[in-house]
Amino acid sequence: MMSLWIAQASATAGEPGQGWLIDPELVDPGYSQTMAGGDIQTRFPASPPPPDTPEWLKTLFGAIGEFFRWSAPALKPMLWIAAILLALFLLYHFVPAFARWVDNLPLMRERRSEVEDETVGHAEAGAARALLAEADALAAAGRFDEAVHLLLCRSVEDIEGRRPGLVQPAMTSRALADARDLPAVARSAFSRIARAVEISLFGGRSIDSDAWAACRSAYAELTVARNWARA
Repeated sequence: MMSLWIAQASATAGEPGQGWLIDPELVDPGYSQTMAGGDIQTRFPASPPPPDTPEWLKTLFGAIGEFFRWSAPALKPMLWIAAILLALFLLYHFVPAFARWVDNLPLMRERRSEVEDETVGHAEAGAARALLAEADALAAAGRFDEAVHLLLCRSVEDIEGRRPGLVQPAMTSRALADARDLPAVARSAFSRIARAVEISLFGGRSIDSDAWAACRSAYAELTVARNWARA
C-alpha cells in the first residue's frame, strides 16, 4: 500500500504545475494509511501510576505531624532560648571583657577551683604513691625510723607547697604542727608523723611496725586535696 502511494506521488510530481506534497487528494489518503498502521509513535507512553504509600509510613508521618502540632506553642520560646545561648557563646569567645566577667562569677570561680584541686590532687597522688613505695621498701627492710623520717620530710614539702611562706627556716616540726594556717585534718595528720619522729629521735624509742602503719595512714590523709579545705 505504501509503495502504491509513493508510485502515485512520483507520477504526479512529474506533471508540471502540480505540487504533490500539498495536494490534499494525495497527502490525506497517504497520511491516513500511514497512521492507521500504528507503527509510528505520535505521543509519549503513559507514566505508570505511583506506588501506594505504605501504611507504616503514613502512620509515621501522622505521628510527626501530631508532635509538631502538640509542640508548636513551645517552639517559639525554645527558639528564643537557643538564640540567647548562641549570643552568650559568641560574646564569651569573642568579647574578652564579657569572658572575664563570666569567669569572675562566684559559681565559675568555685567550679574552676574544684577542677584545679582535682588536677593537683591527681598529680600529688602520683608523687605520693612513689614516695610511699620508697618508704614501704624501707619499712619492709625493718628500717621503720628512716621510713617515717622520709614521710616527715615530704610532709613538710607538701605544707610548703600548699601554704607558701608558712614553713620558716629552723622551724621545728612541733611549731609547724601548731601553725594556725593549717586546716584541722592536715594539722592532725602532720602532728602524728611529727610526734613519732620526735619520740624516735629524742625519746630513744624505735618506731615499730604499728607506729609505722599509723604514720603511713596519716601521710595518706595529708595528700588528699579536700583535707586542705578550711573547716
